Amino acid sequence: MNSEVMIKRIEELKTAKQELLQQIRKSIVGQDAVVDKVLIGLFANGHMLIEGVPGLAKTLLISTIAKALNLSFGRIQFTPDLMPSDITGSDILVSGSGGEHREFQYIKGPIFANLILADEINRTPPKTQAALLQAMQEYHVSSGNATRPLDLPFIVMATQNPIEQEGTYPLPEAQLDRFMLYINIDYPSYAEELTIVQTTTGAESGEPQALLSPGRIIEFQAAIRNMPLSEHVLEYAVKLARSTRPGDPGCKPELKKWINWGAGPRASQYLVLAAKARAALDGRLTPSEEDVRQIALPVLTHRVLISFAAEAEGVKVADIVNQLLS
Repeated sequence: MNSEVMIKRIEELKTAKQELLQQIRKSIVGQDAVVDKVLIGLFANGHMLIEGVPGLAKTLLISTIAKALNLSFGRIQFTPDLMPSDITGSDILVSGSGGEHREFQYIKGPIFANLILADEINRTPPKTQAALLQAMQEYHVSSGNATRPLDLPFIVMATQNPIEQEGTYPLPEAQLDRFMLYINIDYPSYAEELTIVQTTTGAESGEPQALLSPGRIIEFQAAIRNMPLSEHVLEYAVKLARSTRPGDPGCKPELKKWINWGAGPRASQYLVLAAKARAALDGRLTPSEEDVRQIALPVLTHRVLISFAAEAEGVKVADIVNQLLS
């Protein structure tokens, strides 16, 4: 992609963002910071892990964005008895019209969509969670002897309930690392909740209109990857990720006792990609260190494993990342 095409795409993306926000706000009240992060993840082509208590419109947010972007939408409700084939699909033995000839026919699972809502992903055992791993990383599904490609763009948005942990299966570190962003949804403000109750208990508001297409989104994602990156921003992102590793010279001595395991190289990659997407959505042609700083918390939160000493002292990963940024 040449620079002229890239510049044109970035300008178009800035305009598209404003139109998207108008459509999303038909169904979603407030949560502007959350919506911004979700759009960054989508246009950076990254999977997202969304955490929040029940009733904060996590599902509605994801389905609304799928409609506004004109993406096919698949929802998987994770339960303890869910099997991998319930996600990926399976081969079914079917009979011909005469009833004599039989053959296996592949029935696609709900994972064959552009935007996947993996609802309460921690409610299912690791075997079923792992069914998402290949799809999230390689964008295809293997069944029997066949490998089937997924439609692009392909983005998984998984949700977790942080308060009800009985009977749940925490995500393995390897799967957590495949999510570009960790997004926490908090309670709305008093004014926002007034508006939510008023709009959802009165006349129905309009449905969001489809503004883009899968092909158009892929073009924007390619333009973001082709954005130029200054050397000092690249170095800042890599040093920030490395500073979470207790064995690295860049890690502050006072933080080492709080960290068992730091973020890997994928964190550096995602810091850069998310910073590029943030800049592009604002209509800027190259990201700055401030873009990296603003996206650091959602990129690093689920990649830093804190120690028992940190838990005993009430230190959270957010506290550690904020100290690194300061």
